[in-house]
Amino acid sequence: MARYTGAVCKLCRREGKKLFLKGDRCYTGKCAVDRRSYAPGQHGQGRKKTSEYGMQLRAKQQARRYYGIQEGQFHKYFLMAERKQGMTGENLLRICESRLDNVAYLLGWASSRAEARQLTTHGHYLVNGKKVDIPSYLLKAGDVVSIREKSRDSEKFKAVLEANASRPVPEWLDKNGDDLTAKVVKLPDREQIEVPVEEHLIVEFYSK
Repeated sequence: MARYTGAVCKLCRREGKKLFLKGDRCYTGKCAVDRRSYAPGQHGQGRKKTSEYGMQLRAKQQARRYYGIQEGQFHKYFLMAERKQGMTGENLLRICESRLDNVAYLLGWASSRAEARQLTTHGHYLVNGKKVDIPSYLLKAGDVVSIREKSRDSEKFKAVLEANASRPVPEWLDKNGDDLTAKVVKLPDREQIEVPVEEHLIVEFYSK
């Protein structure tokens, strides 16, 4: 399945909530969800009855779109989460949070997850001193992430870092702003994950 390349604001409107796919724009009055809080399309404002299956599907789609993960990869993460100890839903979100592109976004090294994914692919980030250009690379506790030395002086990164300097960093990441490095202290607990989704519905969806 190819990656979605259309207007991402339509995805937020379809889910009826902000998925923060456009970076800083999502925090302004220009946000499409604030301006048109109904689903896109000709029948977007019509009444719709949501079945139990529909709620489960929407929860799965919201999480996928929030992290920018394709269906096959997301299902693979679910199977990984099932094999781990603990609650499957929380394990699933923990896996998604530990992706390199997501961590780069949380650190303020990109304005959106889509931009973080692109910057990762272009080789701008290092993990434990080695270049990693795979956005889906899963980080572990103790890993050190940094911005490549050559990339730090680019106008692009200077603008990104300045724009996101005040963004709060989750407690499970220890960011050193002076040398542009960060350490994964531990994988996040559920209360430290801000994804706007009910993960138990995702578990129910895949358990059918």
